[in-house]
Amino acid sequence: QFAALFDSMTIAENVGMGLKRMPDMSGDAIDQRVSECLQMVDLEGTAEKLPSELSGGQRKRAGFARAIATRPKYMLYDEPTTGLDPVTTAVIDELIVRMSDELGVTGVVITHDMKSAFRISDRIAMLYHGGIRFEGTPDELRMCEDPVVKGFIEGRPKLMRLAP
Repeated sequence: QFAALFDSMTIAENVGMGLKRMPDMSGDAIDQRVSECLQMVDLEGTAEKLPSELSGGQRKRAGFARAIATRPKYMLYDEPTTGLDPVTTAVIDELIVRMSDELGVTGVVITHDMKSAFRISDRIAMLYHGGIRFEGTPDELRMCEDPVVKGFIEGRPKLMRLAP
């Protein structure tokens, strides 16, 4: 949720942290990969800055750069847009979609932000009382008549109380 950056490390050090544990990566290769990852998330020129010198959205993107540095197949996003303004939320959503499209990363997103969920998802599952209450495409979710699902999506708790 908070990009999990180390305050005392530069952005480059944060992004390159996981790469240093890879025995086949030279210092130059790490520097090059860090630069590539920062470019992918539109953070060129921030390598030597500390996290405190970046905005909230920039810190989130730096966290994404660190996460993709090791070329993962899967990424888990825990409330990636929490605390962000609507414009920055849209930027983060676009970045998540781009990661999927360009890098082939499969993302699993935990979110309460339904606008974001509809923008970034191919499939959506809604958990309720420890079980999956709905699973399907965003269009199927929009059409769902289940009062719990509909109440959650529309922010109408009274509908949820009517459900069995």
